[in-house]
Amino acid sequence: MLRSPIFILFILLFFLSCEEKSTTIYKVNPIKNYASSLQKEAISYFQKNKYDSSFYYFNKSKVAFEKFKDSGNIAFNLVQMAQIQQINGDYYGSKETLTEALPYVKNDINYSAAINNFFGIADKELSIYDDAIFYYKQAIKDVSDSISRQSPLNNIAVVYMKQNKYDKAIEILESILNKNIFDNKTSSLKSKYRVMDNLGFTYFKKGLNEKGLQLMTESLKLRKQIDDSYGSIESYFHLSEYYAKTDIKKSNEYAKNAYEIATKFNSVDERLRALSFLISNDAGIQYGQKYISINDSIIKVRNNYKNKFAKIKYDSKKEKDENQKLRLERAENELSLQRARFQNIFYIIGIISLFFLLAYLRKHYKNKTKLVEIKTAYETETRIAKDIHDGLANDVFNTITFTQTQPLEFQNTKETLVQKLDHIYSRVRGISRENNDIDTGPNYFNNLKEMLSAYSSNEINVSINRIEKVNWDSVEDLKKIAIQRVLHELMVNMKKHSNASVVVLKFESNSNALFINYSDNGKGCDKSKIIKNGLQNMENRILAIKGTITFETEPDKGFKAKITMPK
Repeated sequence: MLRSPIFILFILLFFLSCEEKSTTIYKVNPIKNYASSLQKEAISYFQKNKYDSSFYYFNKSKVAFEKFKDSGNIAFNLVQMAQIQQINGDYYGSKETLTEALPYVKNDINYSAAINNFFGIADKELSIYDDAIFYYKQAIKDVSDSISRQSPLNNIAVVYMKQNKYDKAIEILESILNKNIFDNKTSSLKSKYRVMDNLGFTYFKKGLNEKGLQLMTESLKLRKQIDDSYGSIESYFHLSEYYAKTDIKKSNEYAKNAYEIATKFNSVDERLRALSFLISNDAGIQYGQKYISINDSIIKVRNNYKNKFAKIKYDSKKEKDENQKLRLERAENELSLQRARFQNIFYIIGIISLFFLLAYLRKHYKNKTKLVEIKTAYETETRIAKDIHDGLANDVFNTITFTQTQPLEFQNTKETLVQKLDHIYSRVRGISRENNDIDTGPNYFNNLKEMLSAYSSNEINVSINRIEKVNWDSVEDLKKIAIQRVLHELMVNMKKHSNASVVVLKFESNSNALFINYSDNGKGCDKSKIIKNGLQNMENRILAIKGTITFETEPDKGFKAKITMPK
């Protein structure tokens, strides 16, 4: 990750401020001198890239300055701690540290500018782009000179590029170059060539390829002239992406140049980014192996740093809390003992009460679940008996009567008898399918789709959408059974009562729940009579597995059902 020159400016201001105080006030106070010496030691470790030691001493210095409510030095230490966390990829941790610094900065624009800039960087790296832009704009308000303002402005343009808002990015970058605020100092020229490179890359992303290539190439050439090797890494990345679709060889050459310079500066993020370009260009398996090795290593290192930083802050807070607790215990020893006894009694009573409450709720839930299961089973049995009596028995009786009254020696009579027997067989098979065992294994999805498709005919068009997108392996077996039973009852209800010509079933899911939407263009019914036709039985099944089912219907306006259940 390329760092902004504004960091160096803020760090320098803080360091000079710290040095000035240490030569005046601290001479008369040895404890404050101790706090200042801790701070200097932290700065020394920071310059040597020993970040865990630097973080440790900045934190100890902060705690020492807290005794004297020295807001300036407390804020300085916290900002440095946040920067160390960002260098090591701990962006959430850095935001917590920056938030801790806010009460100490008040109207000090140097500190507030640095804090807002660091907030912007953290949110940019975490892809919280709107917040990043907000903090960069706050940083701009806190700086007065034009050169300092261009860095957060450039950062805003970079965020707009990530959001694909290329017109806004171009407007900002062109305004920076048109103001001609850069002098011939090396640091100023580095900033200018960075803006040129970003503008060229934005032109390219906008589709202005020739104009973009000219600026990116010129920026790289100028960066080489002033020996801005680290800045040239970004130029190589942009040119590698530019040629990725038109000239793979050139794209790989630029990516390799970026990798070599990043290796020289020991910049892990840039090395990984260069390797990702080479991998995407299929430059060779060795780059994938390097990427995996470096990525695994940096993840371990950064996780180790995060744990160290968290432990340092935790241990410091714990020590502070323990010291305060000891002072309170010495002053109120007897009162604390009495409170402890009272709390123990209260906890015991609370635990016992909670135990009985949980036992009661568990028993109540079991009874309720059992009642639902009994009711569902009873209604299922009743429905099967009704289907056999009202439908199947009548068909059998009519067939028997037919055989007794019609001459079976004629071919037409035999064919009619066969059709009637086939119809009875289909009815028996339907009742059996509705209540037999359901295969919840790998074939569940195909069986469910086949069962639903069986209701499609010349008169009824059944459309089944996205059923294959559901991860059925993540759904519990009992819930699979309930789904198939309920959908079968919906289809039976449709065929018996709705006179529908179009039926649509849509399946959707996320990591936690499954959603099924059913609709048909049938005659519908009065919503007050919805408990009839097996719909109440469906609701009982869904409630038994902690799901919900809702019905929407009106006479002559079709029928809809929405099923939601946790996986």
